[in-house]
Amino acid sequence: MSIDLDAMSLRELRDLRNKLDRAISTFEDRRKREALAAAESAAREYGFNLADLTVAKQARGKVAPKYANPADPSQTWTGRGRKPRWVQEALDAGKKLDAMEI
Repeated sequence: MSIDLDAMSLRELRDLRNKLDRAISTFEDRRKREALAAAESAAREYGFNLADLTVAKQARGKVAPKYANPADPSQTWTGRGRKPRWVQEALDAGKKLDAMEI
């Protein structure tokens, strides 16, 4: 099938683009359904439901702060992750982490 795009009007080109967009979307939807069916079939072969295998890991809940800045109690740290600057400065000054516990 050969289409002479140069001979088409702007309206015809836009109609063609819309038809192509719908065809692409339909194709992608069909492929997704096929992939999902294949994944479900593979899960059943092993005795699982696809939902059992695709459950997302639950995010950790918020952790209560464990340390507070003695100079500014509104600055807190849970003790997880990178140390805030105020914690590192206090440690460098010779303070103990235990002294900053809440």
